Amino acid sequence: MANKPNSFVPKGVPLGKKLLHFWRDRRGNYAVITALMAPVLIGSAGLATEGGLWMYVHQSLQGAADSAALSSATLYGLNVNASLDNQAQSVIATYGYTVGNAGTTVTVNRPPASGAYTGNTKAVEVIVTTQQARLLSSIFNTGNVTLKGRAVALPGNAGTGCVLSLNLTASGGVTSKGNSAISLNQCSVYDDSNSSSALVNSGVASINALSVNVVGQISGGSGITTTQGVNVGISPIADPYANVVMPTPGPCDYNNMTYKTTVTINPGVYCNGIQLNAGAVVTMNPGIYFIDRGSLQMAGGATLQGTGVTIILTSSTGNNYATATINGGATLAITAPTTGPTAGIAIFGDRNMPTSTTFKFNGGDNQVIGGAVYIPKGTLQYAGGNNANTNCTQVIADTVTFVGNSLLKINCSGSGTRPIGTSLASLVE
Repeated sequence: MANKPNSFVPKGVPLGKKLLHFWRDRRGNYAVITALMAPVLIGSAGLATEGGLWMYVHQSLQGAADSAALSSATLYGLNVNASLDNQAQSVIATYGYTVGNAGTTVTVNRPPASGAYTGNTKAVEVIVTTQQARLLSSIFNTGNVTLKGRAVALPGNAGTGCVLSLNLTASGGVTSKGNSAISLNQCSVYDDSNSSSALVNSGVASINALSVNVVGQISGGSGITTTQGVNVGISPIADPYANVVMPTPGPCDYNNMTYKTTVTINPGVYCNGIQLNAGAVVTMNPGIYFIDRGSLQMAGGATLQGTGVTIILTSSTGNNYATATINGGATLAITAPTTGPTAGIAIFGDRNMPTSTTFKFNGGDNQVIGGAVYIPKGTLQYAGGNNANTNCTQVIADTVTFVGNSLLKINCSGSGTRPIGTSLASLVE
């Protein structure tokens, strides 16, 4: 078979020129270059993929640190004695990072150990690190890669709550019924119950508040108006007075006291109750008044007043815990001490009493209490407050039922009260 003519070099060209032409021919050099560069290209692609994985893990760690710092700072704003380490670790675990697994560490610093907030004792710094095994990059270094996320958060401002129900499961933890009009002037409702009817607003009752915040759900929400929203599914709010130690009563100073006229009384232990008949005007000197068993009872037309006063409802025997019944038309005008062991608390119900113990504060417009009505295990009925005199009133009980028109405010500066709830923390670094 005849040789195929050379298409690259014209016929008749001398051999020397043919060799020179072949030498200068560059067609096919890309295949050679590609073959030589293939390992480099594949390695670069592998390193880029590994770098992308590190970037993904870093972003996940940063998200975990952000969430943990926000959650821990919010918790600190609610309870300065809470374990921030446990809070941060539990939040970070939801991102798949568990302390001790894959070299994961979680560090919580208050104040932060670095950055612009090292001198701020309220700022919470969370640092989370984990170890990432090398893949292709192990040709350069055999050690694991340490990846880190860091965040700093500050607690929100002091809480705006003036009503708090502490029961975690009750239907009607907070209830307003009948034709009650509840006006919470620039303050909020918090309901810790997880019930599907945790807060009940029945009949033609209405609640006007800064905000309404419920762990569970609301029944009768059409009668609720707010300026900052209705929030369901929140986390339970801590009892702001949980670490206040209730003073212990001594022996009886007075027994089964009934007042019918104008009189001034002194602090002490009042066993088996205090009763104020219509027309009685009783002024309480500053101090702590223990009612040991029995009841504080006020008829319509009776007056009980005092400044710097805490009334403690208790039992020295563990039975027949003292209760209170303030009837409509009675005048109750007391303010809590601003300092001392019961600072900010005007009415203090013993934490050991049965949760079925009922308290009725139904004085209406003539019932003005400065400070906290704090009955953490009691069932509290409440109707009181007026525009002229109400400045700072907190209502905290196992459950709270509003049975008449009520007005609450929390202009509590200098009153010794503790804030209920807190606004959300914010990230600052």
